Amino acid sequence: MRTIAIANQKGGCGKTTTAVNLAASLAINDRKVLLIDLDPQAHATLGLNIKNETSIYDVLSKLTTKKATLEEIIKNVNPNLDIAPSSIVLSTLEQELAGEIGRESRLWETLNDFKADYDYILIDCPPNLGILTINAIRAAEEVIVPVEASRFSLEGLSQFNQIITLVRERLKHNVDYKVLVTNFDSRLRHSFKVLDHIRVTFKNRLLSTIVHVNVKLKEAQSQGTHIFNYDKYCRGAKDYFSLARELITQEETPPSKAQLTQTMQEIMQEKLPKMREVMLTLTAPDAKEVFLAGDFNGWKTDENSRMEFKDGSWRKKLNLKSGQYRYRFVIDGKWTEDPANPDKDLNPYGEMDSLLKI
Repeated sequence: MRTIAIANQKGGCGKTTTAVNLAASLAINDRKVLLIDLDPQAHATLGLNIKNETSIYDVLSKLTTKKATLEEIIKNVNPNLDIAPSSIVLSTLEQELAGEIGRESRLWETLNDFKADYDYILIDCPPNLGILTINAIRAAEEVIVPVEASRFSLEGLSQFNQIITLVRERLKHNVDYKVLVTNFDSRLRHSFKVLDHIRVTFKNRLLSTIVHVNVKLKEAQSQGTHIFNYDKYCRGAKDYFSLARELITQEETPPSKAQLTQTMQEIMQEKLPKMREVMLTLTAPDAKEVFLAGDFNGWKTDENSRMEFKDGSWRKKLNLKSGQYRYRFVIDGKWTEDPANPDKDLNPYGEMDSLLKI
C-alpha cells in the first residue's frame, strides 16, 4: 500500500483537483484507492458531492461527541474509490492538539491501526504548513507537490522543503517528494520559461506528467464529480490518466541480483552458439604426460590442454560449437595424430592432423 500526501501551502495550485482526479484515475486503472480529505475547507468532499454526519475530525479528535473509527466514516464514491470526508470543524483540531505529545503523528497512528485492503491512500492537505499538513507528511511515504508555472509557486517550494527536513530530523521519518507542474498554459511564452527553470531546479524530483489548464476540470468540480465522470476525453482527463500511469509504473519491484544473474544466463544461452561436450581419449599407459592441442585452443600445450590419466587411458573433455576441428596429441613432447581416429588430413608441415567433426 502506497500512502501519498498531496500538499502545498500555496492555494490555487490544483492541489485538491489533483487529489480527486488522481484518485479517480488510479481507481479506473484497477487500483483500490482511499482519498482522505484532511482540508477543513472540505473541497475534495464537496467536489465529490459527499455528505456525511461524521468526518475525519471525529477520527482524530479526542473531544468530539461523535467518536468514530476510520472504517466507520468511509464513503464509497465509485468502484475502487472511497473517501474519508472532511468538515469545517476539522479547523479546530490544531488548537485541540496544540499541547499534546505526539500530535504530529495522530494520523500516522490511525493508519497504522487501519485494517483495509487499499493499493493507494491519497491525503489531500490544507493550503498551509500547520499541524494537519505535518500529520499528512508523517503518515505518508511520498508527497506530490503541485506547482504552477509561476515565480510565486517556486518560492513557496523552499518553505515546503524546510517542513520535509523538519519531519525527517525531528520525527525521524524520511519522505520522498515529487513536483507536479499544474495549471500549465501552453499559450504563454512565460509558462515555458518557468517550466525550464523548474526542470533545472528539480530535475531529479520532477514528475514527467504536466497538467494543463483545462476548464473541464473546474466544471467537473462544480458538478460534484471527478473529470472521468464528467468528460473522460478532455485534456484534463488525459493528463491525470498519464499521471496515474506514471505512478503505477513505479510499482514494479526492481529485480534482485539473483534474478538478474539468471536473466543474463538465459540471454547468453539464447545468444551464444550451442556448445557440445566431447571426450577425447588416448591409450598410452607408458606416457608420462600428454597434451591435446588443436585449432580449438590455438595449438597450445599448457595446463589447460593437459590430459588426465585415468583407468589406463588419457582423457580430455572439451565444449565445442558445431564445426570441424584439427587436433593432435603431444605425448612426452612428441606430436602425433590420434591412432583411434581414421579421419585425417595432411597439414602444411607434411604430417597428419586428426579431424574432429561436431
